[in-house]
Amino acid sequence: MKYYIIAGEASGDLHGSNLIKALKSADPEAEIRCWGGDLMEKAGGTLVKNYRETAFMGFLEVLLNIGVIFRNIRFCKKDIAAFDPDMLIFIDYSGFNLRIAKWAKQEGFKTTYYISPQIWASREDRIKSIKRDIDQMLVILPFEKEFYENKHRFPVEFVGHPLIDAIESMPRVADKDFRKENQLDPEKPIVALLPGSRKQEIKNMLEVMLGIADDFPEYQFVIAGAPSLGPDEYQNYLQGKNVALVYNRTYDLLRNAHSALVTSGTATLETALFKVPQVVCYKGSWISYQIAKRIITLDYISLVNLIMGSAVVTELIQGDLNIKNLRKELGLILTGPQRDAQLAAYDELEKKLGGGGASKKAAALIVENS
Repeated sequence: MKYYIIAGEASGDLHGSNLIKALKSADPEAEIRCWGGDLMEKAGGTLVKNYRETAFMGFLEVLLNIGVIFRNIRFCKKDIAAFDPDMLIFIDYSGFNLRIAKWAKQEGFKTTYYISPQIWASREDRIKSIKRDIDQMLVILPFEKEFYENKHRFPVEFVGHPLIDAIESMPRVADKDFRKENQLDPEKPIVALLPGSRKQEIKNMLEVMLGIADDFPEYQFVIAGAPSLGPDEYQNYLQGKNVALVYNRTYDLLRNAHSALVTSGTATLETALFKVPQVVCYKGSWISYQIAKRIITLDYISLVNLIMGSAVVTELIQGDLNIKNLRKELGLILTGPQRDAQLAAYDELEKKLGGGGASKKAAALIVENS
């Protein structure tokens, strides 16, 4: 059968790549065309457009690029129609994907949403279009099943979180080898910096993160370079800083990290699954933040806290993300009771996520309903 998958960011590329592998295992004749990234292409999908060309963060950034977005939507519709898939699969990226889903349903294509739009966080009224345009919803967070089925009477399948499979499948690199390969100090504990995968995130978060590096000389700070960004995006911030930059090795970095400063998003959950105590950071443009805080109804922004229903990790948001606060919060998780509490909560978090096999379960349901 023929499958068309649309993902629009780094995390979607990761989960999409594992889904492609599972689809090809469940359906050896599978022909897959996709929007995503290098990982999806490597897994066997024919890549139509890379997420590096389509990822825009925040309300202001979307408005500034609205012309590009609508051209991409028109192109995507034409490409889907020409490919004529048996199943159209959406991975998160709701602003784009829900527009395509509306058109696709009208054109008679079957639709599956894998990794639900976060309508439990904002714009809950999107449930109307989801009910109308999505034939099958596969969710990866335990509270989403209750949200959809009990609150909105929309049946969904909880398949577990694909990050568990992604982490377990990664080859392990010994701490000493990772340090040697990346010219890191063989003795100092590592503080991992995950400033995000978009230019706007680097601009808003990295400078603050680097501002405390000199306050902890007994640790070495290492940036996880995003594959969607080149070295030049980081160099302006690294002038005069004794901080390392490691590319395409985020999981290896987390596996060897003592603590982390992490931009809000999927990376907060990845960090937790690697059992690395963290401080969660977020700062957007003033306009984007003012809009967001008026429509987002959640008590927390990090997936760790949302899943656990409590403040397991500290969140420094907008004005609270400053050098003074970040220095204090990092100090609290380097040693002591706050570090121990996070590590204990991470064990419970992993149990809540339902174990491995998410990609395999999702693929089986997609093939069955195609």
